[in-house]
Amino acid sequence: MRFALVGDHSDGLSMARALVRSGRHELAAFTGVRGASGGAEFLRREGLTPRFVADLEEVLADPAVEAVIVASRLDDRPAHLRRALQSERHVLCVYPPDLTPDIAYEAALIQADTHQVLMPLLTESLHPGVARLAELIRDEEGPVGAFRLVEMEWWARDRILVAADASGHKPSWPGWDVLRALGGEIGEVSAFAAAEEMTAEEALLLAGRFEPGGLFQAALLPGQPESRRRLAVVGSQGRAELVFPSGRPGPGRLCWRDGAGEVREESWEAWDPWPALVEGFESALVRQASPSGPGPENGSRAVRGGKAGAEIGAKRRGGGRRVPTWQDAIRCLELDDAARRSVQRRRASTLEYPEATEEVGFKGTMTLVGCGLLWLVLLLAILSYWVPYLGWLIAPVLVFFLALQLLRWVIPRGKEGPAAPAEDQGSPVEVEGKD
Repeated sequence: MRFALVGDHSDGLSMARALVRSGRHELAAFTGVRGASGGAEFLRREGLTPRFVADLEEVLADPAVEAVIVASRLDDRPAHLRRALQSERHVLCVYPPDLTPDIAYEAALIQADTHQVLMPLLTESLHPGVARLAELIRDEEGPVGAFRLVEMEWWARDRILVAADASGHKPSWPGWDVLRALGGEIGEVSAFAAAEEMTAEEALLLAGRFEPGGLFQAALLPGQPESRRRLAVVGSQGRAELVFPSGRPGPGRLCWRDGAGEVREESWEAWDPWPALVEGFESALVRQASPSGPGPENGSRAVRGGKAGAEIGAKRRGGGRRVPTWQDAIRCLELDDAARRSVQRRRASTLEYPEATEEVGFKGTMTLVGCGLLWLVLLLAILSYWVPYLGWLIAPVLVFFLALQLLRWVIPRGKEGPAAPAEDQGSPVEVEGKD
């Protein structure tokens, strides 16, 4: 497949390199900075010589380009993402696509019409140590027992928050995908900072609960003398701890005690997540090109949640190494918004995932109709003081509303199909490979 790279973001450059190294894809065009510090120099060192183009429109004018990596500046990223999707190309987008979830919702709706692959470049949850930790959570009879708590500690020499210096001052935290990969959907978030706004230089504490059950707490500590990450899971029988002594993408070590009380340990060398993301992208391409077509799309599932969402989250918990989907990007942006609200208002933010069912839609519509009719009845009662015969219209209005309630029993219900999976573009992708 021939693809184009738009922008110089490091994640986009790394993904382009991984696609080319797979031997199955070709970088056809690049739009970015040509200087020594730009993406052109990075590509030259990697032995890649794509055609340099002036802007995205020139890229999209080439019919041979089948996919686009959107890696432009954050200010330009929403417009480039929207335009690439509208041109009916497969799109890989650097996270975050914007400072708010709005463009992510719009992108999901466009993808639902074009049926092209749309994938965020989220790599934190792909590490095999995270997948192994998820397996320990899933095994309630194992050494950890029933899941209770996730602890995360993130030390960094520089900044941790993404886009903290962008216009609008709405930073994004890059760790939500790890928490969701372990505990499922997050139902409530509390964030604590020194000021009433998240900044890149200050420490940030996060706490909350998962919809399927269990809690989490996280500490983001920028400006430390060393980089280090720690991820621990506490259960009813014990705990398991995944440590990266020199930060990511350095070596990692997972420790826990087995049933006999012996300390068990697994370790991984420095790990490159981009080949796994390439495999996930290729799997999505295969599903998209299959005769059965892609699964239910992102837009229709962006509002799925409630009880069904909790059940899905319980199934997903500990589900192995899954390739992030656009639904994950949407959820992460929603959690960023919730954390910012919590810091600003000094209280917990609750996330609601209403179910998109026929019954819920009927109840919502009837609520709106009922409110409108109440105002109409009040207006008729007032006007009847001057025009008495208008008062006789109140009873027919109420009878009309009650007749509408009978529709749910008069009209036969459609045959319900199986519940749609929680992920976009089909079921979760399990990435195989050597750890």
